[in-house]
Amino acid sequence: MQFEHFNISAPKALLEIVKDFYVNLFELEVGFRPHFSNQGYWLYFDNKPIVHLTQDEDREHALGALDHIAFSLTGLIAFTLKLDALGVEYHVQEVRQIGIHQVFFHDPSGIKLEVNFHQES
Repeated sequence: MQFEHFNISAPKALLEIVKDFYVNLFELEVGFRPHFSNQGYWLYFDNKPIVHLTQDEDREHALGALDHIAFSLTGLIAFTLKLDALGVEYHVQEVRQIGIHQVFFHDPSGIKLEVNFHQES
């Protein structure tokens, strides 16, 4: 099995904020999205649409049992500086047993994100 994408559904105004957040922070690109009944965006990384955004005026924060979504990146210091510049509150945790630093924060829709940096100090 391989992870394909995650979807965030939100009202149009919030969806625009969420789109800009992921594009600016993770340098994702808005790309092709098939025509569906709801408006939205597909955000691409490495030619793969990993974040799907769907307009739904009835949903704002419907996380259910989802706790967080995690990514793996390089460049811990540059990433935390970018979070600072964007005014995003975050918490860094070191997990020495497996050699990673974890950065935890929330996107504008309230989803908790974790970004892991392996073997960086």
